[in-house]
Amino acid sequence: MECEKKCLLPNLLRFAIESFRARFNVDPTVAAFAPGRVNLIGEHTDYNDGFVLPIALPMGTIIAGALNNSTKVCVRSLSHLIGDKVDVEFELPESGKVEKEQIKWVNYVKGVVAFFKGGVHDGFDAIIVSSVPVGGGLSSSAALEVSTYNFLEALTGQYNNDLKDKALRCQKAEHLYADMPCGIMDQFISIMGKHGHALLLDCRSMQTTNVPFKATQEVVLITNSNVKHELSNSEYPIRRKQCEEAARILRVKSLRDVNLETLLKFKHQLPPINFKRAHHVVTEIERTTGAAEALNRNDFVTFGKLMIKSHESLRDDYEVSCPELDQLVDIAVSVKGVYGSRMTGGGFGGCTVTLVRQDAVELVIRNIKNKYTGNPTFYICSPAEGASVLDIKTELSSYKYL
Repeated sequence: MECEKKCLLPNLLRFAIESFRARFNVDPTVAAFAPGRVNLIGEHTDYNDGFVLPIALPMGTIIAGALNNSTKVCVRSLSHLIGDKVDVEFELPESGKVEKEQIKWVNYVKGVVAFFKGGVHDGFDAIIVSSVPVGGGLSSSAALEVSTYNFLEALTGQYNNDLKDKALRCQKAEHLYADMPCGIMDQFISIMGKHGHALLLDCRSMQTTNVPFKATQEVVLITNSNVKHELSNSEYPIRRKQCEEAARILRVKSLRDVNLETLLKFKHQLPPINFKRAHHVVTEIERTTGAAEALNRNDFVTFGKLMIKSHESLRDDYEVSCPELDQLVDIAVSVKGVYGSRMTGGGFGGCTVTLVRQDAVELVIRNIKNKYTGNPTFYICSPAEGASVLDIKTELSSYKYL
């Protein structure tokens, strides 16, 4: 099944507008959208200066709002999928001063306000709605950060045409306000995603290349395991430190500077756990560039094989998979018409991504429903467009909301 109708942009915008009216008794004046993403291949390489190959998703986050003639920000978060309703109010943050809120998601918003280029000098009211599953590895956090940044651009009239700078400001918000030392991939693809293309991102130079996804019979199937183990948040910084320690021992700036031959040559210098982490990163970087080349020549067979190798490496070397993800991948690749499947995101739960022929999708879904021990959710998608400011008046007129 495709993303449910309520996840589609016009319906999500309608929900945001109606929710804002109900909460604040006025119409919002501006709205912005930013998509989630799925990484086709290149996991845990971004903070090692490697390559990643994500696509933007049709699911995303909308923030709609208006100025409120104060110095306060009042935000209500509504998860469009599970119906959460939370109100938070805070003073506009002082420049250069990090003051965090107790509710975690608020810090993504507050951090973007704090690091917005040109500053935010007037308070505002806003509603946040999202169709990106939280904790599914589809980057709900970056979708929130980027939609907030685009919303502030429309609200203040201060547009940042330096997309790299915008992405770095959103990443800084996540680092300093949400205490998550994420790489740059999620913000880049949410801002720069292009319909019908994957984005090959060099996380060292921050150079991007749009890679055509010329699928005529192939689609991307995302399967949400709907499990998230507690290890996910604590293990991410541990893996990062293990990679940094490996690079230090090998006397390189990052694991991007090591090829497989060199890594094997100096294996004896590394503690076994650091070698395993480095082995994943080094081989995953090679797989990612190889996958981009395969995609460029429409070689989905090779692409799929690299996806499977990626999952095996994440499972065995990086040890961030879990039984549920392994089971989903095993079921998927057993179906004829599946090119490849792998876990995606940080790990320990969340989603798998599967490249499959369109005529085999229903069989894959049926097999997973019959054999998977959990309660999965499915999304069939293709590469979507990146973030944008939404024209509320046009949307309202088009869908007769007034």
